[in-house]
Order: sequence, then structure tokens, then C-alpha cells
Amino acid sequence: MHNALPQSKNAGPFLKFRLFRRRLTISSPRVAIRTSLPWPLRWALGAMMLGFSAAIALWTFELGVSIAGLDKDAKLELGKLREEVSALRAERDKSQSVANISGSLLTAEKAAQEKMMGQIRQLESENRLLRDDLGFFEKLLPAGGAESAAIRGLQAEMLSGMQLKWQVLVIQPVRDAPVFNGKLELTVNGTLAGKPWTVGLPGGAQTLQFKQYRRVDGVLDLPPQAVVQTVTAKLIEGTVVRSVQITKL
Repeated sequence: MHNALPQSKNAGPFLKFRLFRRRLTISSPRVAIRTSLPWPLRWALGAMMLGFSAAIALWTFELGVSIAGLDKDAKLELGKLREEVSALRAERDKSQSVANISGSLLTAEKAAQEKMMGQIRQLESENRLLRDDLGFFEKLLPAGGAESAAIRGLQAEMLSGMQLKWQVLVIQPVRDAPVFNGKLELTVNGTLAGKPWTVGLPGGAQTLQFKQYRRVDGVLDLPPQAVVQTVTAKLIEGTVVRSVQITKL
């Protein structure tokens, strides 16, 4: 018991010496002190450094280009290109305007031509009507020696299909003659399937009543295989046949 206490007292300087020697050797532990920053702040600092570096690089590039004279030439070339583009646009607009005017002129010319053709067709139709009226009024002229109602004109023509168009003009040459009361009989003669054939108006003789003149017409339907040779018109007053006219087809 008495020997243990002195040993612990003598061991104190020895332990201190060992600790001091360990600190001086390589095997002594190292202690590093680091400052901990939040990661958003680290990202912000990194982005600032990258932006600063990019700005420096761009400035250096532009400085090099301006020193080499490339920037001036590029601006001049860009100006020339812009002028050429403006000239081409003006030429395009001019060509488009000419094309639009040409299209309008062509449309107007076409419309005028169509209008002229319509007027020509109308004039031709009016000319035909005038010729018909002229022929009609020429037939109204009294024939020598005629004093009673008479057939002055008989016309007949085949239409498309089996139809016969006919027209009869009857007049009274004497102006102060009484009103004519009679009837018109129309007969079509020919062949049907190679055999003699005759047909009249569907309703029989047509009643007529006129003072000076009268024009009567109609369309007669014909049976198949019918061939018309002659058309006969008779103007009858009472039981007396006043006039007869025959036309051939």
C-alpha cells in the first residue's frame, strides 16, 4: 500500500513526456478545421464564377475580332445583304402589283367579252324575230281579187324526236269585213310503218274567230315510224271551205 502511492507520483512526469513525444512524431493525429457552407450558397457561388468566366471569354473574343478587323467587315457585309433584301422585296412587290393589275384586266376583258357575246346572241334572236314579223306582215298584204278570209301562210317543220311544229296565218283582206267565225282543220299525210297514214289535230278542227288576222300554231306528237310527207290546212266557215293550203316536208 505504501509502495503504490510513490509509484503513481513518479509516473506523472514520464506520462507527460510520452504524450509530448507523440505529438512531435508522424503518427500524431491531425486536426483540420473546415468551415461548412449551405449547398444553395455553394451553387450560387459556382454559377457566379461560371458567368464571370463566360463574360471574360466573350469579351476576349470580341476584342480579338475587333483587333483583327473582322467585325467591321461583317457589319459592312450585313449592311449590303440588308440592302439587297430590301431591293428584292421592292421588286417582288412591284411584280405582284403588275400581276394583280394584269389579272384584273383579264377578268374585266373576259367579262366584257361575255357581255358582248350575250348582246350578239340577243341581237341575233331579235333579228330572227324581225324577219319573222316582216314575213308575217308581208303576208298580210291583200292578194289581188281576194275578198274573203283566206289562209295566207302555212309552215311546218320536224322538231327533235317525233314532233311536228306547225303555224298557220289567216287574214281578211277587207278591213270593214265582219268578224270571221269558223274553224281551222289541219291534216298530216304520210306513211306509218310503210303504209299510208293520215292524222289530224287531237281535238279535231280548231275554232277560229278574228276580225283582221290571226296566227295559229301548235306542236303535234307523232307515233314512232311515222314519216310526214304533206301538211294540209283548211279554213272552213260553216259548211264552206274558204281556203286550202298544202305544204310539203
